[in-house]
Amino acid sequence: MAFVSFLGRALFVSVFVLSAYQEFSEFGADGGPAAKALRLKFNVFSKHVATHTGFQVPHVEMKHLILGAIVMKGLGSLLFIFGSSLGAYILLLHQAIASPILYDFYNYDVDKKEFVQLFFKFSQNLALLGALLFFIGMKNSMPRRSSKKKAPKSKTN
Repeated sequence: MAFVSFLGRALFVSVFVLSAYQEFSEFGADGGPAAKALRLKFNVFSKHVATHTGFQVPHVEMKHLILGAIVMKGLGSLLFIFGSSLGAYILLLHQAIASPILYDFYNYDVDKKEFVQLFFKFSQNLALLGALLFFIGMKNSMPRRSSKKKAPKSKTN
């Protein structure tokens, strides 16, 4: 049963590992094509946050954000494969931050082709987020094994 659980976690994490590998292989001095695409999305997100909350998002280098995403996916995946809740929390944090920025379907009209594509990808990321929450919930609901030896019962004759 433990092997099946390990295999399931490994297959689940393959989504994160493959996307991190793709970003890493294209990562150049400027962050690669992911940084160029993220720059546009991040600027729209920053303006959206500034208009609705009045909070100004500080300027950050896109290559640093891409590198942080790669590290979060890699470290979180590695820890998650071995059953660590910390890995699930790291992946959960990545999904919660990246999904609304990368898949900004809310900036498009419902009739546009981009809306459908982005909404579909956003829904997939919500499913991954839900699976991570389910793992964390199941991990926290299982009773822990105690390593204490039980005191021997005294025999009464």
